[in-house]
Amino acid sequence: MLQQGPGAAGSEFPFDNSRCNDYTARMASRAHSSIPLEDQLFVAFLRIADSLSQEAEHLIKSAGLTPAQYNVLRILRGAEPQGLLCRGIADRMISRDPDMTRLLDRMEKHGLITRQRQNEDRRVIKTRVTPDGLKLLKKLDRPVHDLHRGQFRHMPAARLKLLSELLSEVGKREPA
Repeated sequence: MLQQGPGAAGSEFPFDNSRCNDYTARMASRAHSSIPLEDQLFVAFLRIADSLSQEAEHLIKSAGLTPAQYNVLRILRGAEPQGLLCRGIADRMISRDPDMTRLLDRMEKHGLITRQRQNEDRRVIKTRVTPDGLKLLKKLDRPVHDLHRGQFRHMPAARLKLLSELLSEVGKREPA
């Protein structure tokens, strides 16, 4: 809605006093034209990832886990029955944790994982998910799936498939 702003001396200008005002969107689209597409994409990826992960984090925290702990449990469930070394877990993490050993210490203290020194090489310690850790993951499987389905419900299956292919292509890039 256009209204005469205070002190506008008879001229009209967009004054943001309602949800119908599209002045901000018009100004943002003008600003984008001078920003390189790659820069716009990078910022868009970060914003979208942050928004999606905040929703997931809220759900995961309601079960008493941090996103990193949830990630470790999922990684270890996929590595059963062999388990993984600390380094193997770190390599598979979505977000790098600077102190994987402390993270695993906390999880072991809560009974979510076990760590066992190997007889063949005492320097090697295998980490496995416990039945309690598996039970917690099972409890979260459906709610997490439902959340992800809801996060992408506005997109048809064909577009989701295309997005998945494009993101895979971006992920295969050579580091800059």
